[in-house]
Amino acid sequence: MQQITDTILMVRPANFGYNDETAENNAFQSNVDALPVDEIKQRAREEFDVFVHELREAGIDVIVVEDTPDPLKTDAVFPNNWISFHEEGTIVTYPMFAPRRRQERREDVVRDLSARFGYTDHFRMEESEEDEVFLEGTGSMILDRINRIAYACLSVRTNEELLKAFAKKMNYEVVAFNALDMQGDPIYHTNVMMALGETFVIICLDTVRDDEERQQLLNTFDRTNKQVIGISLEQMMAFAGNALQVKNKKGDTFLVMSEQAYGSLSPNQREDIESHTGILFSPLKVIEKYGGGSARCMMAEVFKPGNS
Repeated sequence: MQQITDTILMVRPANFGYNDETAENNAFQSNVDALPVDEIKQRAREEFDVFVHELREAGIDVIVVEDTPDPLKTDAVFPNNWISFHEEGTIVTYPMFAPRRRQERREDVVRDLSARFGYTDHFRMEESEEDEVFLEGTGSMILDRINRIAYACLSVRTNEELLKAFAKKMNYEVVAFNALDMQGDPIYHTNVMMALGETFVIICLDTVRDDEERQQLLNTFDRTNKQVIGISLEQMMAFAGNALQVKNKKGDTFLVMSEQAYGSLSPNQREDIESHTGILFSPLKVIEKYGGGSARCMMAEVFKPGNS
């Protein structure tokens, strides 16, 4: 098993924009002083293209899928919420909180990547939308694929029973906890407050207010030999926790984040990260403001069956 991959799936947005359905519980979104709708779309595509260019320049294999203009999908640029890929040969698709986002799931993507890489199993979890319970992929879960641990902060988008169903199917241990933002509201996705690399974890522990839950996290990081790099609530709101470690074909590794996230880090934090991996960042200002997600949300890791 591998913790990081050299191949990622990204979806180039056709109609990116502010989604009032997701804003209900995503404190990272803002529509204040909004640009015209067409300008938001254009700028988001430009940010996407620059980001893909930066990743490819670093030697990372990026599979770009064009979003379909119809039906209109404001959040298609965040595919990690509806699909994940696993070395065991399984593709998992997930139930989504916002009805508009459910249209992002695409059978053609599942079919094409199954044929290309040899996935033989499709675990469908989306039927739970009928019961109004949700689990939004690797937004809801941070996967330690080596040690088979799924970390998750609970919220309306991250249901504990669905976590257990995923864990049973995929043979993971669940470490579930509660994480609250500065207003005391549940953080909507685990991947905005935590990022897990091969040998380190970036986490905003100030969000975990229960002493026992915080200690359980620290004990698990210690057991799995992860250096803890703490970030503040303010840095979390700048998406410093929304990062993903990837590698290129030569084996060079990079922690990928946005320009805003990188700018929020202190010199000491950057030094700590760079003792483990390189850092790659790209400007994602429009996508972050209106979409409430950042670099990690835009990348669905493609772990190929049998490391093919």
